[in-house]
Amino acid sequence: MAYHRFEPQVYHTTIGTHEPVLEIESGDRVSTTTVDARGQDSNGDQVTERGNPQTGPFAINGAEPGDTLAVVLEELRPNRSWGWTGTSLAANVLDPEYEASFEDDFEGSAKWMVDAEAGTAQLSKPEASPLCGIALPLAPMVGCFGVAPPRGQAISTSTSSTHGGNMDYRGFVAGVKVYFPVFVPGALFFIGDGHALQGDGEIVGTGIEISFDVTFTVELIKGAGEIGWPRAESDEYIMAVGNARPLDQCVQHATTEMVKWLQSGYGLDARTAHLLLGQSVEYDVGNMYDPAYTMVCKVRKSLLARFK
Repeated sequence: MAYHRFEPQVYHTTIGTHEPVLEIESGDRVSTTTVDARGQDSNGDQVTERGNPQTGPFAINGAEPGDTLAVVLEELRPNRSWGWTGTSLAANVLDPEYEASFEDDFEGSAKWMVDAEAGTAQLSKPEASPLCGIALPLAPMVGCFGVAPPRGQAISTSTSSTHGGNMDYRGFVAGVKVYFPVFVPGALFFIGDGHALQGDGEIVGTGIEISFDVTFTVELIKGAGEIGWPRAESDEYIMAVGNARPLDQCVQHATTEMVKWLQSGYGLDARTAHLLLGQSVEYDVGNMYDPAYTMVCKVRKSLLARFK
């Protein structure tokens, strides 16, 4: 197991079979940086094109299609003092007949002051908002990350699928382990789109977009059986992710993946898995703004301890 400090020089706005920036081994730990969704770095300089630019890809030696890549998000830390957000809710989360009537004539993005040491974010622009000066607690999370998809695809970082991508799930925080199906040799892992804070669904089209210092560890899992969609686990939950549109298709993907996990990973028969989910499942909404929506199906680990 080795530690790598990587300084990115190139970024990608698609997740695909791009040339690896670094080859690493299972068990290795990597510290690097990400730019914000507009391609701005820790100094606020525009260093690449906008559109959720990704750091990577990182190739994991020995990874082959059919394997599973586990990534532990060890550190997700904003590395500058400000971020930005959208200012109006997406039309698809509001009634069609609703029309917003804003009292101000503000145009552009909102600006937020971010204090990583204090763990707070405060709105600073538009200055007229009563929200200015109210400290919100930071909850750093990664919005877009994943592995190269199958069949030579290069998929825009604005969307998501079986490979991960722009899921914008606020549960992808430091300490969480995320599992991805491997589709290409090396897996080719990408990470970017840091948010200092974000509400469920990313319903203004952004979190508080900011550049990050990130540290992650990779683990290559062989012979455990293929997974169909990203999975994750925290200290409290196991989680299965579905990415699609319409929303009911997200629910179908996430729930089916969870049923399969309960059977293959915890030894539950199908009836027991259905009964357990029927009375204990929890759902979280990820991205509700971009081309594919994200739904997360969760089960508390405390309910599963006796089965594993």
